[in-house]
Amino acid sequence: MATVFAIANQKGGVGKSTTAVNLSACIAEQGYSVLVIDIDPQGNATSGLGVEKDKMQNSIYQVMLGECSISDCILHLRYKKHEDMKTFDLVPSDVNLSAVEVELVNQEDKEYLLKKRLEPIKDKYDYIIIDCPPSLNLLTINALTTADSVLIPIQCEFYALEGLAQLLYTIQLVHERLNSRLFVEGVIFTMYDSHTKLSRQVVDDVKENLNQYIFKTVIPRNVRLAEAPSYGLPVNIYDKKSEGAKSYKKLAKEIIKRRKALWQPGEA
Repeated sequence: MATVFAIANQKGGVGKSTTAVNLSACIAEQGYSVLVIDIDPQGNATSGLGVEKDKMQNSIYQVMLGECSISDCILHLRYKKHEDMKTFDLVPSDVNLSAVEVELVNQEDKEYLLKKRLEPIKDKYDYIIIDCPPSLNLLTINALTTADSVLIPIQCEFYALEGLAQLLYTIQLVHERLNSRLFVEGVIFTMYDSHTKLSRQVVDDVKENLNQYIFKTVIPRNVRLAEAPSYGLPVNIYDKKSEGAKSYKKLAKEIIKRRKALWQPGEA
């Protein structure tokens, strides 16, 4: 049975899709089968993984409306020089998804639609990573009811904690009312600049104010990491020697080790 992560933060521009793309690719590179589900209407994870949104037959939009099965929507990702990468798949998104909340307004149990659609294929993967939209809407709630835990990217900028309390409150409500197994896996610092006092101060402030697990790996500001999406490649394939690639590889290993420690304490 897959471990399902929702990558969520209602604040935009925090590296959410960047983390979804690169973390999933680095976990797949470790030999695990991975499915990325892009549930953000902007479709940044979709394009960041090299999929042209205007050429798709089906997307998560059709899946949510029940117009196709999730199996009909899965794209198998393959990259040159990484043909040996174990199963690395994507359920893509496009702008049509922005209308789904209105179209599902009278749907019963609409908070559980993604969970139900995912059930038939859940056993085929080791990890499923859901890229959420930058808002606390029905799509994000669906991701949270489906997930085992939440990864929260936080940008090392002045307004890092803005809106975070509301996100944590929403996660707590979902845990209490919709998904009792949901918890916060941890906080990931992104866009870290070791040369600035501000980045160091943000890290200290978050550690002081959040009673959550904080990953030791921090993701730096990195030119190659910023360039990779324009080529439709995860950074570990675009430039495996870059600091961005090294950081996401390190984060992938930390998360895998943490999961083993959580569920198999004697084996981590």
